[in-house]
Amino acid sequence: MRFPRIFPFAQVVKFANQPQFNIISLSPHTLLMEIINRIPRMISIGRDLRSRGKRIALVPTKGSLHEGHLSVATRARELCDTVVVSIVPGPLADHGSENPPTNLARDAELAFTRGVDFIFAPAANDMFPKGFSTSVGVEGLSEKLEGAARPGYFRGVMTAVNKLLNIVHPHFALFGRKNAQQVVVVKRMVRELAIDVEIVVCPTVREEDGLALSSSNISLSTEGRKAALVLRRALERCRSLSTSGERDSARLIGSMRAMLEGEPLARIDYIAITDTDQLNEVDVISSDSPALVSIAAYIGNTRLTDNIVLNGEL
Repeated sequence: MRFPRIFPFAQVVKFANQPQFNIISLSPHTLLMEIINRIPRMISIGRDLRSRGKRIALVPTKGSLHEGHLSVATRARELCDTVVVSIVPGPLADHGSENPPTNLARDAELAFTRGVDFIFAPAANDMFPKGFSTSVGVEGLSEKLEGAARPGYFRGVMTAVNKLLNIVHPHFALFGRKNAQQVVVVKRMVRELAIDVEIVVCPTVREEDGLALSSSNISLSTEGRKAALVLRRALERCRSLSTSGERDSARLIGSMRAMLEGEPLARIDYIAITDTDQLNEVDVISSDSPALVSIAAYIGNTRLTDNIVLNGEL
């Protein structure tokens, strides 16, 4: 399925055979965005692009695109000749995995506005057919933080990411720092399996009031939406104390815990300060190496995560 992308003057038009898509159409020069749902087709395109010296960027998603995903796609557009956004649910066997509801028409329209060339949206039973028995695990890293809270989660994520990298064969794969542990685990997998791709980490995108963008935010009530800001406030308190010279992790965690416990709608899942390589908890924050500060908490029935990195980046 192809859709026109054009420059430099835009108008909104509807295709007679695809009335659900509002596409920005420009003249006189038209480019195409193609939606691919067959794995062999995506492999063929990736192979052809590489043979012609084109640099390929992959932006893996589970769908339900928001500005966080789109900002990553924009960065991909800056880096490469060709941008592929994948919309792939996790394996159904993933324990604790949550696949957000997807609307391909909406996602395609949003991706289109950021110059995406291909959307790769295979059916779940094509990516993970009945009897699928192969998985990729990164032992050690995958059992900490989110992995401890959601056993088996990262095995599913790494299996999906590994398969995507094999199908698309991109030069760059881009991830948001919002899912910091995923970035650390992906980097380890890529390094240890000698996968020919560079991992690019993009900043967390936030609402004007500081709430990290997430597909889970839509589940928040009006009161919950206000209460959710406590995660950001707790992280900023940690950053402020650290900047002022506090290096003791227990005291920093205690400060964040007190703030979260002061919000009636919040229920803490975990708070942790770890290194950014092994994800081991650190007792004292070094001034010359980065530390990942992670929070997972329920606001009502909605589970949210957020993080910051002190003294550097991932």
